[in-house]
Amino acid sequence: MGVMPAAQNPTPSERPVIAFFDVDNTLMHGTSVFHVGREAWARGIIGWRDILLFGWHQRRFIKVGENHEHMGTAKDRALGLIAGHTETQIQELAQSIWEHRIRPRLWPETVALAHEHIDKGHQVWLVSATPVEVGELIASKLGLTGALGTRVEAVDGVYTGRLVGSVLHAENKAVAAKELADGMDADLGASWAYSDSRNDIPLLELVGNRVAVNPDAGLARYAAEKHWPTMRLDPAAIKAQQRRVRREAKQVSKAAQKVGKRAAKAAKTKPRG
Repeated sequence: MGVMPAAQNPTPSERPVIAFFDVDNTLMHGTSVFHVGREAWARGIIGWRDILLFGWHQRRFIKVGENHEHMGTAKDRALGLIAGHTETQIQELAQSIWEHRIRPRLWPETVALAHEHIDKGHQVWLVSATPVEVGELIASKLGLTGALGTRVEAVDGVYTGRLVGSVLHAENKAVAAKELADGMDADLGASWAYSDSRNDIPLLELVGNRVAVNPDAGLARYAAEKHWPTMRLDPAAIKAQQRRVRREAKQVSKAAQKVGKRAAKAAKTKPRG
């Protein structure tokens, strides 16, 4: 069970506060792993059979939402693509994905919502099953704190294709988010989470303020049962959520922000293998 949300007009927090944002269909339209596959195809890393798989997954995701089995299959395939490639090559691929595939598909109002949290002194972390290199680049480009994503082992700067831990999906997102929060003694009761998928219910329940964003059928039912706020991806609804954050979210003290920044730096320099 999650903790109770923070009250309105709260006193400042003396502990770090985190806002967790899912990426796919929350921060951007569609699924980011499709664009990893598409850009890899454009660079000759994969063939037509692979890109057809990614395309089928993208169409299904947009039509009916995230499915655990299909999401795992697509992401496992995407992660296997980087085996044998160097960290520099994958960073260049991520840069190209950002420029050509992801930036044009961002919801600008959701990006602005993330910055409402930044203005409150919150850390904003993206949480996605996409390879962490892609998530980190998105976070960096948008001026956010960092990203939690699937990690692949690298030895001497070359990816082996073996996972470090598990694909960051479903309950694994909540485990990674709690580990991050515990590492900086963050106030989870005052923290926030945004997602569109029923698979992210464990992540949403981790915090005191959860928002179902354009939810799939499963999450919509669960959110209604729990009386969770729902935000549609339209400018008016997102602006209303921005006002809610300004009104209800705890401002974080300068001292707590410094503590959080040190912990965030340590989390982002975690070894990849």
